[in-house]
Amino acid sequence: MVGTRLPGHPTHGDPGLQPERTSLAWGRTMMALVTVSAFFLRWLPHHGFHILSLFSVSSAAAAAIYFTQRRRYSASSRGIIRENVDVDTSAVLYTAFAGIVLGGLGILVVLAG
Repeated sequence: MVGTRLPGHPTHGDPGLQPERTSLAWGRTMMALVTVSAFFLRWLPHHGFHILSLFSVSSAAAAAIYFTQRRRYSASSRGIIRENVDVDTSAVLYTAFAGIVLGGLGILVVLAG
């Protein structure tokens, strides 16, 4: 059996399966949120301290993805082994909620600005 790329996690027979692809997708989402956070800090002089609310939400979402990545990967690997992968609905809903909050706050910052 081939090992996974994260030590100490369950192994499955095919390292190219869903856990790796899902992990990469969450990593890209996290990096996009970190990049957006950097843009928000750059806009601080122009839009004032209201922009810090956007920075806070995007940074918190990126941190949440980072700190839950190992748990999601392990759950996916275990699901492949037992041939029943559960959907991580809470992570998807949290990320969608963060995007909606960022959009709403962005509109408020522009209108207030």
